[in-house]
Amino acid sequence: MRQVLAAALAAVFLAGCAVDQVNAPDAQIKAVRYHHDAPPSLTLFTMVNNETDKGAHSSLMINASERVIFDPAGTLKHEVLVEKGDVIYGVTPRVADFYTRAHARKTFHVVLQTIEVSPEIAEKAYELATKNGAVAPALCAMSTSSLLQKIPGFDSINTTFFPQKLRADFAKLSGVTETALYEYDDADKTKALRAYVKEVQEAQNF
Repeated sequence: MRQVLAAALAAVFLAGCAVDQVNAPDAQIKAVRYHHDAPPSLTLFTMVNNETDKGAHSSLMINASERVIFDPAGTLKHEVLVEKGDVIYGVTPRVADFYTRAHARKTFHVVLQTIEVSPEIAEKAYELATKNGAVAPALCAMSTSSLLQKIPGFDSINTTFFPQKLRADFAKLSGVTETALYEYDDADKTKALRAYVKEVQEAQNF
């Protein structure tokens, strides 16, 4: 009986740590490939609770030979986002805006910290992100900080479970610029997302 109970508990534990796999086909990833005509850079996203000031999510936009977003354990899913192994591909200005604004709403704002890097450093970050694979829930800051720590010149970044601690470490790097986006859409991300998509569609039709 104890063995049965132990097996059942183990199954529940493993289910709780299940990785949400989203794997777009390689042909689709190739089709949306986008090279952003700007200096190579890394942009750390930190989603912050407006009431508690606690970090809710960390992710990293990498402008290398192509621009991608490493979105570990991210919950934002939409047809406009082409994703494989927690990496969003084809990050055009429209997709970057969509991603950022979808996370900013009545209950959260988004902090963006950007640092320009050499093409070699950007490509190293890109390689690490695309080879990392999907991440288990609640490990967004840990995965992002661990990735950054493997990049030359970013060894001052401490591995952490907490997005705000990662943000503080990133802010200490030389040359970082910081902006924040506040919006006051519905607190429900799904409703906020629908409202944003409608806004984009109306703007395109205009």
